[in-house]
Amino acid sequence: MERGRKMIENSYKTSCGCIRYFVNIIDKQKITLVFLPGLTADHRLFEKQTEYFENKQNVFVWDAPSHALSRPFTNNYSLSDMAEWLDKILTKEEIYNPIIIGQSMGGYLAQMYMESYPDKIKGFISIDSAPLQKSYMTAMEIWLLERAELLYKIYPWKALLRAGSRGCAETEYGQKLMRKMMMSYDSDPNEYARLAGFGYRMLAEAIKADLPYHISCPALLICGEKDKAGSAKIYNKKWHQREGLPLKWIKNAGHNSNTDQPDEVNRLIEKFISEADRRGVSG
Repeated sequence: MERGRKMIENSYKTSCGCIRYFVNIIDKQKITLVFLPGLTADHRLFEKQTEYFENKQNVFVWDAPSHALSRPFTNNYSLSDMAEWLDKILTKEEIYNPIIIGQSMGGYLAQMYMESYPDKIKGFISIDSAPLQKSYMTAMEIWLLERAELLYKIYPWKALLRAGSRGCAETEYGQKLMRKMMMSYDSDPNEYARLAGFGYRMLAEAIKADLPYHISCPALLICGEKDKAGSAKIYNKKWHQREGLPLKWIKNAGHNSNTDQPDEVNRLIEKFISEADRRGVSG
């Protein structure tokens, strides 16, 4: 393998704005790890993963629409639109064997991608995400998602920074990284509130669409034992029980478990890749 290979930044224009992403393709025939960060996080969420894998695997990571470098962006799109944009970017980069690794909102997007393009995905790893099927959610949970923006707007920004970083991660590295990503919105905290509110409303719409959201490929659920975000732990237990998907709990890890325990998460991703390789990327 080449040493010191670096991710290349690129962009894709949509009617709502420009999406920035980073990609490193070593061999187009091989599997590509497609990392999708959660709501209000960006490509830096996966820096411990991209650093580890970029010299041995094809790697892709983006700043989701309306996030970090993918701004300005008009908040007038759906989770289905995001899946379509992602597909167009992957096609543009000639990425045909993706294993999609989604953290939180990134995991919901991965499920929407599977719903739209069931034959294109070779594997799915959910990191501290949850199922998109409506049957898992209560009416009250959906109602709260639709009204989350108000909570973000009344929270003082400094308190939100503190709560956001401590609530998402257990380790000093994980907390500092989350704070750094949140600081992208420091010049206009209302933008952060609008983004969070829009993201949760978009999620509620996708859930209310009541589509099958069938997992059409080999999958792995990863969840931090100390994940405090919503009901993530409860959802993952139910997902595992109902669908029979393997579930790995990460010790001493919060909602961003890949930042709290990157070595363990990287090991699980590596094991998943080797199993996919044994099956054959076309299988």
